[in-house]
Amino acid sequence: MSQSSPCILVIFGASGDLTKRKLVPALFDLYRQKLLPERFAVLGVSRSEYSDDAFRTYMLENVRKYHNGDGLDKALLKRFIAHLYYQAIDTNDAAAYATLKTRLDDLNDERQTRGNYIYYLSTPPSLYDKIPRYLGAHDLQVQGEGQGWKRLIIEKPFGYDLASAGALNRTIQQIFGEEQIYRIDHYLGKETVQNMLVFRFSNGIFEPLWNRNYIHHVEITAAEFIGVENRGRYYDHSGALRDMVQNHLMQVLGMVAMEPPSRISATGVRNETVKVFDALRVYRPEEVSRYVVRGQYTASTVRGEAIPGYREEADIPADSRTETFVAVKAFIDNWRWGGVPFFIRTGKRLPTRVTEVVIHFKKTPHHLFTENDQCDVSCNQLILRIQPDEGILVKFGMKLPGAGFQIRNVNMDFHYSDLTDAYIPSAYERLLLDCILGDATLYARADAVEAGWKFVDPILRAWQERPEIQIFGYPAGTWGPRETQALFDEPGDDWRYPCANLANDGEYCEL
Repeated sequence: MSQSSPCILVIFGASGDLTKRKLVPALFDLYRQKLLPERFAVLGVSRSEYSDDAFRTYMLENVRKYHNGDGLDKALLKRFIAHLYYQAIDTNDAAAYATLKTRLDDLNDERQTRGNYIYYLSTPPSLYDKIPRYLGAHDLQVQGEGQGWKRLIIEKPFGYDLASAGALNRTIQQIFGEEQIYRIDHYLGKETVQNMLVFRFSNGIFEPLWNRNYIHHVEITAAEFIGVENRGRYYDHSGALRDMVQNHLMQVLGMVAMEPPSRISATGVRNETVKVFDALRVYRPEEVSRYVVRGQYTASTVRGEAIPGYREEADIPADSRTETFVAVKAFIDNWRWGGVPFFIRTGKRLPTRVTEVVIHFKKTPHHLFTENDQCDVSCNQLILRIQPDEGILVKFGMKLPGAGFQIRNVNMDFHYSDLTDAYIPSAYERLLLDCILGDATLYARADAVEAGWKFVDPILRAWQERPEIQIFGYPAGTWGPRETQALFDEPGDDWRYPCANLANDGEYCEL
């Protein structure tokens, strides 16, 4: 990682959960690696009334609790905390941004940050169009010679559907140029997601196999053990398809399926991922139930604990049809991937927390060891584990010692945890530093966001307009509705299950 430029990071929503759990601890981890210069400041902005000292005390405890790594240098932490400031304003009031501008001018003079500002919108989505407009009304987006650079980071969700995403893009682009806008997706900051590019494009033994000739199907899973917790109101208006597939898993899909860029740059990488999204087959309303399965978790007993069903959670309507699980069979209609299905699933209250990509290679064309060969399509797998226990696993068949040809699946694996001397930065460390450096490679571009919505929108509309499309129940602690198996066409094909079902005190889950 390179060292960053002097700047002020303005965090809107500074009293919120994301700031204390992720953003400020990530900045401290960058600071202790000497990747942030002395001339920087963090200005927290929200409605809550804090003084600078009160905000520093509040963040001090959170950095101690949430920072990445072992050990903590108290003197270093004290020096870092001195870079934090706070300004209380009503972010819904355009006139209040005059106060913000005055404070930024003062901080810029004090810290000598050359007018370089990053605005981080860690706020409800309802403010995503307002804050940029109010910043623009006070010329806080202007950049150029003698005025420094200005950048805007926006958290997901970016829009509620294709129409709202397009409208939000147009609103923000009237104030900030596209090169100033950084749409953050923390999945792209994860080490294993970035390693997909290196794994594919720096190893001559894998790239020749990365196509329809050798790959049978691809599986992308993002499972969560937790339920909706205290996010009931938000989640019931979102659902798994909007909350996970449209952003996180689409970005992972783009990394897996993209063509090699001419060079590793923001333009090169993002051009190729947009081509993948543009090539996704869009389903007609009558096709949705064939290629998409949605589910909702029901009450169950997991590890001796009674787990309520989704409709029994706080702030969830008793007749809710919001999906907590979705499985999609997608196709990328281009030369490399024609006919190869991509199976994408995500859900809450599944047996474990795991995100991984599984490449299923085709069977051998002739089975020499038919009688004793237990190697089916699950034999040759390449598993890219994104979280937890990040790493890469290759599965293949080997002969058991002794007479005859008894075949058994064996593993060859690599875990990042094996690199005991290597520091693995958190996703927010990587992405925050990239923004300070002006590197947008791992941030979503406007056309990519809208291309993703073009695939997701028809599914959402079909669910809304065709009430006959079922939503299937699945007991908490299981791998989702049984109906997801029907997405596979060939006998014997199924999802990879990293661990057993836990419902009704089933087998304990081991990854």
